[in-house]
Amino acid sequence: MPSPDLGGPALRSFFRLAEVWKLRVAEQRKLLGDPPESTFYKWKREQEGSPGRDVIERISYLLGIFKALQILFPDPAQADAWLRKPNQTPLFGGHSAMERMLSGNVADLFVVRQYLDAQRG
Repeated sequence: MPSPDLGGPALRSFFRLAEVWKLRVAEQRKLLGDPPESTFYKWKREQEGSPGRDVIERISYLLGIFKALQILFPDPAQADAWLRKPNQTPLFGGHSAMERMLSGNVADLFVVRQYLDAQRG
C-alpha cells in the first residue's frame, strides 16, 4: 500500500494535469482506472485521499508522459496537442496516444510513457 502521504500530492498533480490537457470527466475517470463516481468527485473536491497503488501508478505514468512531452516539444500547446493527434507509428496504428491511454489498461499508460522516453533518447 502506498504511503498515505502520496495521495494528496498525486491527486492534486493529476487534477492540474487534467486541466492542462482539458480532459473531460469521463476521460479523467478512465485514466484513473474508473474509480466509483462518488470517490472520484470526493478526490476532485477535496484534492486529498488515499488512492490505491493502481491509481498512484497511473498518475505516475501520466506525469511521466507530461514531462516527456514538455522535453520533446518546447511549445506547451504543441506538446498537449500531440496527445490527441492521430499517430501513424505502428504502436498507435493511426489512433492518438490519448485513445490508447483511454483503453483503461494501466499497461497502455506504460507503453505511451516508454515510447516517449525512447523518443527522448
